[in-house]
Amino acid sequence: MWVIQASLHRTLPGPAPQGSSHLIHDLLWAHATQAEGLEHIRPRPTEHGLDLFLFVRAHCDTSALEQMRTLLTRVDTPIAAHGYTVAAP
Repeated sequence: MWVIQASLHRTLPGPAPQGSSHLIHDLLWAHATQAEGLEHIRPRPTEHGLDLFLFVRAHCDTSALEQMRTLLTRVDTPIAAHGYTVAAP
């Protein structure tokens, strides 16, 4: 199992709404496929948004990164609708 860290930045002014980390957690699970090997998500609020720690079942770190890149690309639009964007690596 690999742990991939991703950062989401707030695109809307002001603090994040109460429960937004749970919402993002649920969005990721709703869009994850079995092929991506997502096992666990740990969101942590930060000053600028959220850090996501994504626990991934993969053969190597390169595969884990690619699997999570695929997932984060797929959820980019739903995440944006809630005031977040995936930060560049």
